[in-house]
Amino acid sequence: MKTPQAQYPSPLGRMQGERVDLDAVKQRGWQDQHILVVSDDDERLDVLERAVVRKIGNRLYGGPAKTGRHD
Repeated sequence: MKTPQAQYPSPLGRMQGERVDLDAVKQRGWQDQHILVVSDDDERLDVLERAVVRKIGNRLYGGPAKTGRHD
């Protein structure tokens, strides 16, 4: 048995947010406000750049949290 197609979009569709292009947000943040958001495991960075990002992050915010877990 086939169900008929809805003639109107669901009103719940308005409740869903739109997808955000995170790289575009990061790019605008850098261009407009000189805010840099980068992960130390970003594949676009080479080994030296990753080390610099880690060093800056550790200096500004401290090293990795010690959780007491043994990985």
